[in-house]
Amino acid sequence: MLNNIREALQSGKKSIDFRPYSKELTIAVQESLKKFRPIDSTSYMNNPIQLIDFFSGAGGTSLGFAALNFVVPAFKMLGGCDIDEMSASTYSHNFGTPLIQDDITRLAFEEGKLDSFLERIGYDSSKLTVMIGCAPCQGFSSHRKKHWNEEDDVRNSLVMAFAEIVKKVQPDVIIMENVPEFLSARYWRYFSAAKKSYKENGYVVKETIYNAAAFGVPQERFRSIVIGMKSNFVLPEGYLQPSQYKTVRDAISHLPAVAAGVASPDDEMHKSAAHKQSTIDVIKQVPHDGGNRPTGVGPKCLDKTKGFSDVYGRLSWDKPSITITHYARNPASGRYTHPEQDRGLTAREAAILQSFPDGFEFCGKSDDIYRQIGEAVPPMLSSAIASSILIELLSAPPTDFEIKNSPKSIEEPVSSSYSSVIAGIKTHGRLKE
Repeated sequence: MLNNIREALQSGKKSIDFRPYSKELTIAVQESLKKFRPIDSTSYMNNPIQLIDFFSGAGGTSLGFAALNFVVPAFKMLGGCDIDEMSASTYSHNFGTPLIQDDITRLAFEEGKLDSFLERIGYDSSKLTVMIGCAPCQGFSSHRKKHWNEEDDVRNSLVMAFAEIVKKVQPDVIIMENVPEFLSARYWRYFSAAKKSYKENGYVVKETIYNAAAFGVPQERFRSIVIGMKSNFVLPEGYLQPSQYKTVRDAISHLPAVAAGVASPDDEMHKSAAHKQSTIDVIKQVPHDGGNRPTGVGPKCLDKTKGFSDVYGRLSWDKPSITITHYARNPASGRYTHPEQDRGLTAREAAILQSFPDGFEFCGKSDDIYRQIGEAVPPMLSSAIASSILIELLSAPPTDFEIKNSPKSIEEPVSSSYSSVIAGIKTHGRLKE
């Protein structure tokens, strides 16, 4: 299979259907991900498909494509652009690309900025290009006006800034990741405006909501994925059933015990926040292995308000983690306490639960690192997306049977509450049809 994919990549012919091998390729890429160490441009300079990552963060999405290169030398990493200096530094350090700290709105709308950016990263318009744009939903903070109406807010959103860049560059593939709410009634106007722009520029656009746990991430993390290509394609599909999901025990039980605020002598990232004694006193009273904060323990305000059942709660050993966010360092922000040890999660534990390999190196101070981890697309998920994208680029058009049996695109806003949506994904592994 791999030799055939390599040959198709070199020849550029799309006469074979590689879709039946999607799971096999995904698993191979995820295995290679475990061995990742920072790379330099010499390792991918001659690869045929260009990759550009906007709103890149630390590079969780790009990491899946970099891992695929260890299996099939396909993607040339041109660069990741982020407005945050530490995130841009982490991306540059790990992928050997220029450090690009910039405001995507300037690249999209200021005369000459995008051309200068593309020249700087060595973009070649004659080559296949994949463009990533995991944009936040909110409108531009730097361009906010006091009395914007809804139409203005959509037009000036970060999502539309990415759509403007897509319009100008015309990449072969576009990828967007966001919270599930992106496909809800509340934010649908942002998505639908962007999708309209993509379709007007010749893209077939499909979108759905995934649980990252279905792709081997040891975490229940529901996210919307939007993919656009210049011809018809099928969406990626998770390959694990709920009974097969990776657990907290699978992910972090091998790590040595550490006290709060004390780093492991073998790994400086295996260090939690140095909690106040009052925080530790609360944690000690929380039952091990998935326990909740007992009533009357901790701040009194927590007993007066519904919705705080996870605060100070412990992770369960034999379940996937809850969603890891940039608050994962703080037990008072959710179920971010170790299953047994009396402390919050270490940065290493948070990174592993996000499926970052140990060899990936983060830049910045502790808060920077937790934020980069929490905001990232899990690399195990992006490995599956990368595998699917490569297969679609190399395969003959999908058959009616393949389209019918692939994940369905969401064409109407989903429930804003998500209770029914997420329940369906948990039960069936995909959205109910």
